[in-house]
Amino acid sequence: MAQPWPLHPPQRLVVLASGQGSNFEALVAASGERLAAQVVLLVVNNPGCGAEARAARLGIPCQLINHRDHPSRASLDTALIAACRQVQADLVVMAGWMRIVTPLLVQAYPDRLLNIHPSLLPSFRGLDAVGQALAAGVQLTGCTAHLVRPEVDAGPVLVQAAVPVLPGDDHRSLSARIQRQEHAILPLAVALAAARLAG
Repeated sequence: MAQPWPLHPPQRLVVLASGQGSNFEALVAASGERLAAQVVLLVVNNPGCGAEARAARLGIPCQLINHRDHPSRASLDTALIAACRQVQADLVVMAGWMRIVTPLLVQAYPDRLLNIHPSLLPSFRGLDAVGQALAAGVQLTGCTAHLVRPEVDAGPVLVQAAVPVLPGDDHRSLSARIQRQEHAILPLAVALAAARLAG
């Protein structure tokens, strides 16, 4: 039987997602059994995205905060902070949130804002990390869960998982293997972030 992740007071999680939401679902699946946490809200910025449909299927409240309705990143982050405070979030997890956040959000949740990125940071920061890895011809890439800082894809690393780049890999096949590791490490990263705060 799998051992639980580090013990800590139960955490209320808000997940931010822009796409299909598979990491969001991985967190929901881990919560309550191995992970002492509850996903209390999903926030999406793209109406009709896959994450929104997952939330409906899983019975998790979902709120649309469309970045297109905001004149600036600061305005968007102000709306995100209000949504997170309304549900008394302990930790905020960017799980495929395809927006650059401002210091406003980072400072509102210091060491409580997490991100998952499909590379072994500090390599291949920014957009299309999988494409960057393939273009560079590396033999090893992976994924990183880290605490967020104002600099893009920076901040203390919580967990990393290595993924080999196989002969014949294309963007789709490599992305799929990296994503499986993201699902594995993100719940652990949440536990470790909570443990850091409790310690």
